[in-house]
Amino acid sequence: MLTVAVAVVLIGAFIAAGRSSLINSVTTLGHLDWAWLPLAIAAEAASMAAFARTQRRLIRAGGSNLHLGSVMAITYAGNAISVSLPLAGPETATGFIYRSYSRLGVDPAVAGWALAMSGAFSSLAFALVLAAGAAASGSTSGVTLGLFGAAISLLLTVTVLSALRNSGARRRLNWVVAHFVALSRKLVGRPGSETAEALDRFLDRVAGLRLPRLQYAEVMALAVWNWVADCLCLAFSIRAIGVDVPWQGLVLAYSAGMAAASFGLTPGGLGVVEAVLAASLVAVGIKGHYALAAVLVYRLISFWLVMTVGWTVVAILTRARVPKGEHHDP
Repeated sequence: MLTVAVAVVLIGAFIAAGRSSLINSVTTLGHLDWAWLPLAIAAEAASMAAFARTQRRLIRAGGSNLHLGSVMAITYAGNAISVSLPLAGPETATGFIYRSYSRLGVDPAVAGWALAMSGAFSSLAFALVLAAGAAASGSTSGVTLGLFGAAISLLLTVTVLSALRNSGARRRLNWVVAHFVALSRKLVGRPGSETAEALDRFLDRVAGLRLPRLQYAEVMALAVWNWVADCLCLAFSIRAIGVDVPWQGLVLAYSAGMAAASFGLTPGGLGVVEAVLAASLVAVGIKGHYALAAVLVYRLISFWLVMTVGWTVVAILTRARVPKGEHHDP
């Protein structure tokens, strides 16, 4: 799997910069300004912490006050699962995070609501960051795209929340989902008679969840900082290779790379992100081999390092759940 991943990265690199630029970028990596790497790592850690705090704040709306360390561990583990699996990674990670919160005593409705809302806030925040970056670069089309995306994200979120708080809409949703689940159970030979009642209780619980307006603003700020801190990791990676940061076009270039990652064609966008992000940095004025070197440093931290920490957490959590009686001596 690792060999395939490296091959994809190299193919993307060749496309973005060409063979000579790739060779020069590897040479550039041998002359890093190491003083900037701790700042890049700190920025990425701040990004992950912001996402974890977003979910913790939303979970607290349901009456569960989880320790930040527990939420951070689940966040890192979920991210590792998400970026390691092609296509189904995000869905598998969501299921893992949901079950992990449930094991910590969080109401299933609260856990589901927190995951859905954190995703909605993250999408809205990304659109706003894209619009701000486009405005800084002077791209009218980028500003329009970003604001349009923000408007769509906000409209969808408000529409869903309004529908859930309408008893008639909840009943119709309950009817559709209950019949779908009943059909699925029938096909696999596992009938269940309490699906509708359980779902009705679940939707009623979700409909009653809400935050004060000031706390919604806090969650929104954390969601924006999640993206901004990750972008700062890229900026410090650029400084680490000895190049000035093209601040005017940086956010727009970063947004292009993150948008490419969202297609999920490869685990964590491997190869795709490297190619698009390197090409975007070249477009805003960084020479090809420097752009590729900066992207490789950034991905080493934001992808490989974060994923390694995440899988370490998964191993620790898995080991902690295994009863002592199930351990066997070799």
